[in-house]
Amino acid sequence: MAKQVLIINANPNQNSFSSALAQHYFTGAKDAGAEVKLVNLTDLDFDPVYHPGTDQVMEADLLEMQKAILKAEHLVFVYPNWWGTYPALFKGFIDRVFIHDFAFRYKKNSPLPEPLLKGKSARAIVTMDTPFWYYTLVYRKSGHHSMKNSILHFCGIKPVRFTVFTPIRHSDEKTRISWLEKVEQLGRKLK
Repeated sequence: MAKQVLIINANPNQNSFSSALAQHYFTGAKDAGAEVKLVNLTDLDFDPVYHPGTDQVMEADLLEMQKAILKAEHLVFVYPNWWGTYPALFKGFIDRVFIHDFAFRYKKNSPLPEPLLKGKSARAIVTMDTPFWYYTLVYRKSGHHSMKNSILHFCGIKPVRFTVFTPIRHSDEKTRISWLEKVEQLGRKLK
């Protein structure tokens, strides 16, 4: 049976380099025989603001995304690093989709949650302009820690791997082509 892969392009700019990266991962995974779904968050119709204490209805697109996440064995998130983490649209998606009784459940008499998305792996493909050494030493990989530990591991998704491309702003065409080829190879390896 083909491996199930879900790619989420979380860049709010549809014409971004993130879109090209997501498409190249898609091509590589398809070539490897995986069943692949690519979703651009900008194509979904949902309120990215979680309104606790209200009767907020889960939009149809978010319900479909939950089904796709449950079906997937491998999740790929493609996004730019903005202000040390990720775009607000992506955070809103996480707030609305990775909810209690879907991604985790609180256990009675325990401070630790029960993760509900075990058995899945993930890769984050991240673009940024900050030099990686600076992101590591000064920002201490804030976005990576948030994504890996506070979200994905919390929900049981392991392992989580990162691929970072930087600096985007000053990269030339030859460099970008090599990055796209690298991502396509990652797709072929289904990692």
